[in-house]
Amino acid sequence: MVELIERSATELADMIRNRKVSCEETLDAFLAQVAKWNPVINAVVSECRDEARQTAKQLDHQLARGEEIGVLGGLPIAHKDLVQTEGLRTTWGSRIYADFIPTSDDLIVQRLKSAGAVTIGKTNTPEFGAGSQTFNEVFGATRNPYDRNKTVGGSSGGAAAALAARMIPIADGSDMGGSLRNPASFCNVIGFRTSTGLVPVWPTDEAWFGYSVQGPMARTVEDIALQLQATVGFDRRVPLSLHATPTDFAGPLGCDTKGLRIAYSRTLGGLPVDPAVLEVLDHAVLKLQECGMDVVEVDPDLNGADEVFKTWRAYRFAMKFGPLIERSPELVKDTIHWNVNEGRKLTAKDLARANELRTKLFERMTKFMGLYDYLLCPTVQTPPFDVNVPYLESINEVQFDTYVDWMKSCYLITVTGLPALSMPAGFTGDGLPVGIQLVGGYHADRDVLDFAHEVESILQFASRAPVL
Repeated sequence: MVELIERSATELADMIRNRKVSCEETLDAFLAQVAKWNPVINAVVSECRDEARQTAKQLDHQLARGEEIGVLGGLPIAHKDLVQTEGLRTTWGSRIYADFIPTSDDLIVQRLKSAGAVTIGKTNTPEFGAGSQTFNEVFGATRNPYDRNKTVGGSSGGAAAALAARMIPIADGSDMGGSLRNPASFCNVIGFRTSTGLVPVWPTDEAWFGYSVQGPMARTVEDIALQLQATVGFDRRVPLSLHATPTDFAGPLGCDTKGLRIAYSRTLGGLPVDPAVLEVLDHAVLKLQECGMDVVEVDPDLNGADEVFKTWRAYRFAMKFGPLIERSPELVKDTIHWNVNEGRKLTAKDLARANELRTKLFERMTKFMGLYDYLLCPTVQTPPFDVNVPYLESINEVQFDTYVDWMKSCYLITVTGLPALSMPAGFTGDGLPVGIQLVGGYHADRDVLDFAHEVESILQFASRAPVL
């Protein structure tokens, strides 16, 4: 059982396909880990063990008949509690929807199930995914497997914690301001903010809103690519979806790092970054240089990105959550109230200015990424902090104005529109995980994974499990 849960998803899928282990045996191993540690970590919610066992049995029967069961066949998964799952409670971390049972699956769930993944439940998230700290009044807080007094980040915090604690081998998540990358950094796993439309989002109440994406989380880069083989692909109902195919992410990963020019931005132009984070990142970059990579310390010009993000986030909150606040104001947390009010203050001039600023930013980043193949920078400006603190009000004695300001190293990259992956870079002196953010060229998602695979082989921190 212990050996199975330590295997990568790619290894497990291969073992299942070759009948070296059954889907039921694999499920039992992970469910045993959930039973043992989820009461402490609180990462998996709304479990559906009986349904999972039925699915695993069916997959084993298909294998016995010589049938294909998909690239994820037999791999247990828990879906983020922001996506709808047919017949399985979906709460969005909100008391308003505490007992809601959807009658259909969101597209990403459909595709994961079609690829043979076995749903065991949902993963915890902040209320409506707002704020990179995973707690809500339905399920409570998720605790970091590396230090249970610390947060897992968010909003895909339950997913990251479940992966780190070996409760599941793969997970799905979503990201607007860092929700795949932030918890990956805090939990020593990998979170990939894919290009908008690579993993189509459906259903949605605003098909043209390109800031929020869905994507994979896993413990290895290879497992990220494996999951993308199941979830990418054009969908005519999604106007921003890309014409990617599963084969784009199949085959061996890796690239020749000789001749690559890599930019390293320690603070993304002056953000406050905890010295403990910089120490880890500097050491990681030094190891890359020692392996022959050409790394140049330089900052991209992200002028205007902060205003763009906050403007469109506020617009989105006002549109999506304004009606909920009008209907049940006492059931919505104060930070969402604040963000909705900010959105209601916006004018057409504000939105036009944000679009203009983002266009100029894109032009500058196009030139920058023409000079450098990849950008390395902090994923999060701080190590994991106290689980009882809802959000940081300062870093390095720099006071923040809003509850999202401490997330800038993630959300400034969101605005560039570039694919960005957070992966393990090392640990602080206190044993807390630190992630490094790898940013690639426009729509260069496969290239990012190829490069990340090389970085992973050099740094080798992903296999360091928490001592539970």
